[in-house]
Amino acid sequence: MRIIITGGTGLVGQHLIPRLLELGHDVTVVTRDPDKARARLNPAVEVWKGLYERENLDGYDAVINLAGEPIADKRWSAAQKERLCQSRWKITRQLVTLFKASQRPPSVLISGSATGYYGDLGEVVVTEEEPPHNEFTHKLCARWEQIASEAQSDHTRVCLLRTGVVLASHGGMLGKLLALFRLGLGGPAGTGRQYLPWIHIDDMVNGIIWLLSHDSLRGPFNMTSPYPVRNEQFAHTLGQVLHRPAFIRQPAAALRLAMGESSVLVLGGQRALPKRLEASGFSFRWFDLEDALHDVVR
Repeated sequence: MRIIITGGTGLVGQHLIPRLLELGHDVTVVTRDPDKARARLNPAVEVWKGLYERENLDGYDAVINLAGEPIADKRWSAAQKERLCQSRWKITRQLVTLFKASQRPPSVLISGSATGYYGDLGEVVVTEEEPPHNEFTHKLCARWEQIASEAQSDHTRVCLLRTGVVLASHGGMLGKLLALFRLGLGGPAGTGRQYLPWIHIDDMVNGIIWLLSHDSLRGPFNMTSPYPVRNEQFAHTLGQVLHRPAFIRQPAAALRLAMGESSVLVLGGQRALPKRLEASGFSFRWFDLEDALHDVVR
């Protein structure tokens, strides 16, 4: 297949692209910084600077849309919220325009989203049918999904990735926590009772390839392990894996002061289950959090 990827230099993209190349696919990455992308990616990957010079997507079989500014790197000022939204909405809208301009559009668009789509639902077991709460993360993800879904047609199916916390050895939430936990300064956030939907990077990559390969699949998919854990269990398990204590609780008030509204990312959560992905026949490799953390920390 000839595959276009946006956000190819991000956490998921950098693990996904080598697998796609191993499987014999041709990969083109869309980026704002071609020099940086070429330095990070396999020389076999074609690199485009944006989509402005493209008139259509004829000749390509699939698009995987992973672009978006990291959501937890800065406080959510009004300007930052707008950047978070536009970094996702704008390129997705460009892709949809190119799909519609194509005589032979790609057969599938796999587009990013997040479990933040549901908002903070506490103890509720969340599947793809669960109605969301009306929070900023929902507004961001719902509009992102709505734009991507406009590419759906008789020729194109659209899959939406409602992704949890991706566990990988470098980058993502775990990359930020490791240094703190290795110093013995880690612990639960707030009450620690909030659920953390997680997924091992291998299962994330395999899940995307599964959706790419199965023509009957479309719509939203929770990209999360079948066994979400509470924040306090995650902290305790990470401490065990690193052979460090993990009992220094981060008070909710301090997190709200430091992070502002974005503190909902750690003080809230979703007990999200991958109902539709499992029903399609996909098998997870990493069920147990301790095993998954051992693997990525190693």
